Amino acid sequence: QVQLVESGGGLVQAGGSLRLSCAASGRTFTYAGMGWFRQAPGKEREFVASVSRSGTSTYYADSVKGRFTISRDNAKNSIYLQMNSLKPEDTAVYYCAARDTYYNNYSSRLDDYKYWGQGTQVTVSS
Repeated sequence: QVQLVESGGGLVQAGGSLRLSCAASGRTFTYAGMGWFRQAPGKEREFVASVSRSGTSTYYADSVKGRFTISRDNAKNSIYLQMNSLKPEDTAVYYCAARDTYYNNYSSRLDDYKYWGQGTQVTVSS
């Protein structure tokens, strides 16, 4: 079993930066691809970024490419999302997600993820 806890959300002005963290428990963490998703009010949950088990391969949604960076530290059982040049349309609840054990590649498909955190709110003011 994997448990995920996000932190680092908050209120920021447009153009600002935030860094989200996701702490994982459960030894299967190091064997799984991980990702970040977000959900704005009245909208479906959407893919943001994903990272492979090793951390060497990453994949981003077009809307955040060049502004967001996903990374992971397997020694700390954590992944991160550095968000720069934030826009009001980035406002959403951000969720950390983990694939099942031994699915070690990244994925943009919501259904590929088995474990989810409770989410952290990011609000970008204009």
